[in-house]
Amino acid sequence: MTTEKKVQKKSPDAKELMLQNVTQQLQSSLVALKTVIGEKKFDKRIKKVAKLLVAGIKDAPIKKAVTVPKKAAPAIKKIAVSVKKKTAPVKKAAKKTIKKAK
Repeated sequence: MTTEKKVQKKSPDAKELMLQNVTQQLQSSLVALKTVIGEKKFDKRIKKVAKLLVAGIKDAPIKKAVTVPKKAAPAIKKIAVSVKKKTAPVKKAAKKTIKKAK
């Protein structure tokens, strides 16, 4: 009786996919260089270059929806206008009483 563990294959990350794509594109475009340098040196150099190219790429952060509060400014303006109308006659009446007292 032997017990076998089944290993689930993980789906590759975005960076791994990008690395694979870059290596394939470099290998297909630099075929002439492969024959001059040799296969082992060429593969090592392609891996190094692909890592350097993909190293600067960052995953895009998930953006959250921003909720904008409703504006309550018109209601405040109406209150301020009504306060000004009420206070203006009071000031004039106070000035008149001061003049009469003299």
